[in-house]
Amino acid sequence: MAENQTAPYLVLARKYRPRDFSTLVGQDAMVQTLGNAFAQNRIHHAFILTGVRGVGKTTTARILARAFNYEDASGRHPTLDLSVEGNHCRAIIEGRHVDVVEMDAASNTGIGDIREIIDSVKYGPVSAPYKVYVIDEVHMLSTAAFNGLLKTLEEPPPYVKFIFATTEIRKVPITILSRCQRFDLRRIPAEIMSAYLEQILGQEGIGFEPDALAMIVRAGEGSARDSLSLLDQAIAHGNGLVSAATVKAMLGLGDRARIIDLFEDLMGGRIAEALTALRELYDLGADPQTLLTDLAEFTHLVTRIKVVPAAADDASLTPDEKTRGRDLANRLPMRALTRTWQILFKGVEETARAGNALQAAEMVLIRLAYAADLPSPDEVITRLTQQGTLPAAAPSAPSLPPRGPSGSGGGASAMRVEAVQAAPTNMAIAAPATVPNASVQPALANVASYKDLIALAAAKRDVLVKLALESQMRPVSFEQGRIEVALADGADPGIIATLSARLQAWTGQRWLIMVSTKPPEGLTIRQEAEQKQQAANEAAHDDPLVKAILETFPGAKLVNVTVRDDATAMPDLPPPPEEDDE
Repeated sequence: MAENQTAPYLVLARKYRPRDFSTLVGQDAMVQTLGNAFAQNRIHHAFILTGVRGVGKTTTARILARAFNYEDASGRHPTLDLSVEGNHCRAIIEGRHVDVVEMDAASNTGIGDIREIIDSVKYGPVSAPYKVYVIDEVHMLSTAAFNGLLKTLEEPPPYVKFIFATTEIRKVPITILSRCQRFDLRRIPAEIMSAYLEQILGQEGIGFEPDALAMIVRAGEGSARDSLSLLDQAIAHGNGLVSAATVKAMLGLGDRARIIDLFEDLMGGRIAEALTALRELYDLGADPQTLLTDLAEFTHLVTRIKVVPAAADDASLTPDEKTRGRDLANRLPMRALTRTWQILFKGVEETARAGNALQAAEMVLIRLAYAADLPSPDEVITRLTQQGTLPAAAPSAPSLPPRGPSGSGGGASAMRVEAVQAAPTNMAIAAPATVPNASVQPALANVASYKDLIALAAAKRDVLVKLALESQMRPVSFEQGRIEVALADGADPGIIATLSARLQAWTGQRWLIMVSTKPPEGLTIRQEAEQKQQAANEAAHDDPLVKAILETFPGAKLVNVTVRDDATAMPDLPPPPEEDDE
């Protein structure tokens, strides 16, 4: 008894390390594949195991080494049934078998270390059926070491097996991967991990609370070693009892129920209560950044339950998270949840960089509380319509009063508000509008109007000619093969020759381009478009819908107004006057 009391303590992760495939946790798919391979005697000579930390890569490698070298009274025969220890099992479990070589590639990275393996491969096993080389964190090997291993790995002696383990599978050369059977070890599901921890606590005779195990499982993130290390710490922290209170204090977590209360206050816009709750949790020792992370996690949970209702049955969730999460998922719209997630996600980063984390967290909550109460664009329009602020037809297709440039001769243009951006909340409101009718693209070789000429230059990607047509000249008359234009002040006269050459190349016929001797009158295409855009902006500010939105969101501004018809359209020009024979 005295000897047991003085023996060093063995941590749970080592004490309850699986020794055969029947006790391996959460890797059923891999065990089934290996079982079929052993049953059919199709055992590969090289394996690579990958997965996150603590899911059992090295443990699986040792179990495989036992399976390869299993020997009992009936003789040598590889098997996955390791319920009865074989002649070599105990030495392999304790890491002292001469024919099972474990190497840490993180500290043995060079070609010299691999050369030792290559040299020793030439000699057969001492006592076991196979020599097994287990290389942990194999991705740490140098390029020269990988290259030196290739030939031996591809054609090893029949008595050699290789088992590689890595957390960074992408760093392993494809030449190595192609020579190995790959097994991806999964994160251990929460319900399996919870049952595993309960079993260990039962064997240890230690009491626990389900909520405490749920917190440990969540913090372990699917890693058995991480979960067992946290459980070991929780047992010591709670003096032999794993309670929710001790785990919260140990992990620095806020009370999950109070986190949900805080979330409900924020969604209801009750910022005073939210700030008070934050301060209380902070005084109890909770980290502000952790609190925001908890809020973000709960936001994700509610969103996930809203999309997948069965997510509320997750074994790692507390009773409050299951019941209240489902209720909130039914009450909150998706747009509010996604907006909350975005604000919290950015808020966690801001808090991490801030000098005073509490102040930064409070500002994030204030922003979230005010943003959570903002209505959506369709709700704004509906409310304003119901209050009589807007005409009844406004919500369906708001149109602005027609106001075209003087002298255009064209009809009124229907316009729509593209976007209104609210400055204080950095959120956008878009008024619903019908999609403009697509204009028919003229045939490129058939230039029947000045508008077609501009479209042809744009299609040919001739920016020089297109800008000249829009800004440096104004059409006077137009007919097939003959154009008369007036040059604007400061225009380059050489553009006429360039335009004539381009038209001949594009259409395959000669064009006569004349420069009017009369002083230029009216506006260029570019000037007309700018005038029309200015008129559209002025008309948009007079629209009742825009006025109501700007009044509802102080500080908002009109960003853009799109004219639904083609801004460069111009009335058909009359043909040139016929010459009088007399």
